Amino acid sequence: MAYETILYEKKGRIAVITLNRPDKYNTIRPPMPDEIDQAIGCANNDGEVSVIILQGAGKSFCGGFDFSGGLQHFESYGISADPAKYDPGMDMMMSLNPHAGPTQRFMSIWRSPKPVVVKVQGWCVGGGSEYALLGDIVIAADDARFGTPYSRVWGCHLTGIWIYRLGLARAKHYALTGRSISGKEAAEVGLVNFSYPAERLDAEVWDYAEKLAQIPVTQLAAMKFVTNQVFERMGLEHTAQLGPILDGIMRRTPEAREFVRTAKEQGVGAAIEKRDGPFADYSQGDASQKPKIY
Repeated sequence: MAYETILYEKKGRIAVITLNRPDKYNTIRPPMPDEIDQAIGCANNDGEVSVIILQGAGKSFCGGFDFSGGLQHFESYGISADPAKYDPGMDMMMSLNPHAGPTQRFMSIWRSPKPVVVKVQGWCVGGGSEYALLGDIVIAADDARFGTPYSRVWGCHLTGIWIYRLGLARAKHYALTGRSISGKEAAEVGLVNFSYPAERLDAEVWDYAEKLAQIPVTQLAAMKFVTNQVFERMGLEHTAQLGPILDGIMRRTPEAREFVRTAKEQGVGAAIEKRDGPFADYSQGDASQKPKIY
């Protein structure tokens, strides 16, 4: 299958899905959610594949949703940038539709019977962090940066996976402030599984995936299912339905409309500067707040 925003290849018993918009930090725009969903399905329907690696091309895993260009590219999902055309009922239907909603497409990673190993370098923020953290094993570079800047304006947790991976105290801290965290810190607090120096990341990810691929695929699926169902009983699937509805509402507040207006009229950089400047982080921070590749 030919893809527009991702790459798909097989290496032995491992399928590799690569977000492929490196010049745009692999930011999410249609048809990326649909293509990832399709690629996860392809890997699961291939009897030769046991393990899936999800990664991003270039310097970063994913910079979140692409809100450049006035957001017209999301109109295929029924999301209009024009406040006069906003229909909360249609937004709700799109969010909950397993055949269309971007967040419901994200969940294909969680639901995949075959384990998904995620490699994270550079920025992994917003919706990109939701993609990564839905994986089964997340391995990051020490200097990678995870965060949810949408906590400050124009969004809300989508799948809630940050909440389930962190304890209450940490989940509240990152949800309320939108602060970022390095790959090394993320491993220390349990947000991700492991972190390594950037120069070792590729080798460590492949070593882990190749070892998993030695285990019978049915055994991997059984162990993933029995683990996932615990969190599903804690409400993860329901949170992934509620999150996009709240996200839709928070994209329509006066502050959110001003954020998009600034991005459209003055450029995305100006909107981000206004959002993150008071916190001196993300692109507005010093070197300690950024991946070392920058």
